[in-house]
Amino acid sequence: MAEHGAHITTASVVDDQPSIFEVVAQESLMTAVRPALQHVVKVLAESNPAHYGFFWRWFDEIFTLLDLLLQQHYLSKTSASFSENFYGLKRIVMEDTHKLQRLASAGLPKQQLWKSIMFLVLLPYLKVKLEKLVSSLREEDEYSIHPPSSRWKQFYKAFLAAYPFVNMAWEGWFFVQQLRYILGKAQHHSPLLRLAGVRLGRLTVQDIQALEHRPAEVSMMQQPARSVGEKIKSALKKAVGGAALSLSTGLSVGVFFLQFLEWWYSSENQETVKSLTALPTPPPPVHLDYNSDSPLLPKMKTVCPLCRKIRVNDTVLATSGYVFCYRCVFNYVRSHQACPITGYPTEVQHLIKLYSPEN
Repeated sequence: MAEHGAHITTASVVDDQPSIFEVVAQESLMTAVRPALQHVVKVLAESNPAHYGFFWRWFDEIFTLLDLLLQQHYLSKTSASFSENFYGLKRIVMEDTHKLQRLASAGLPKQQLWKSIMFLVLLPYLKVKLEKLVSSLREEDEYSIHPPSSRWKQFYKAFLAAYPFVNMAWEGWFFVQQLRYILGKAQHHSPLLRLAGVRLGRLTVQDIQALEHRPAEVSMMQQPARSVGEKIKSALKKAVGGAALSLSTGLSVGVFFLQFLEWWYSSENQETVKSLTALPTPPPPVHLDYNSDSPLLPKMKTVCPLCRKIRVNDTVLATSGYVFCYRCVFNYVRSHQACPITGYPTEVQHLIKLYSPEN
């Protein structure tokens, strides 16, 4: 039995092949970074929507741009992504033999580098956007935002019905590949590595020595640029490299703090957090003065602040407490991600429908 399970801790395909525990740990590192940073940005946006609301609305794009700089820097300098380098791993081109492997400090060839960036940065971004689209379509389907005769409704109903099966097939593909990796039947724990033409391996002593001596060699080999174009190109390279290096250094230092934040705000830990930080229930808010001359608030309590008509299908925003027509506030929040009155960051899931006793 022990002989059959030995490949889990010791490589069976090649000597430098990492264990399943190492590859899963490095994957979970970047998975933990995104929600932790997202929570920090959300807290800042809620505290000051005017200054930090932009970062919350465009968080996916900003995070993808920073991730692109970070991964490009590590793949070109260490032949590994940030999380892979953090755990002492590197990417090895499949065409390289065991005796003729290039050093990690040489970086990946251009073809494998851009394939790796596409699967590390672009694919997760598209997946996040697709999940948000599916969530939005489910909200529309639940509350029947589109008229029954709409052809678009038939299309997105079919899309919503097919998405769970497509997602299950995608996740099953990765699960089968990881199972084959554990059993020693594959060199890749992820099918995306195979598509990129690389596999994971541990850093050797020569790799570590080359990475330590690389900064000194680069500074000695640098020559002053001759033309204005070369100077501009050199300055841009230094700026991008400096930004990536600063980002990687800060992320390396803060990664443990980010993992702590993820644990602290995880669903499994929420009951413990609530018991430790429980406070008395606050009093209800003071009712608004509807006789005020505010251009945003109607004088009648039954009028929607957006369409200025008697409210239909009353819906309250959990982030601010204001009540609107459902169709009005749904379209506004989906477009602006903010409360129409206060400007607080708001998502579609913060809409709560109100039902009167007569209904």
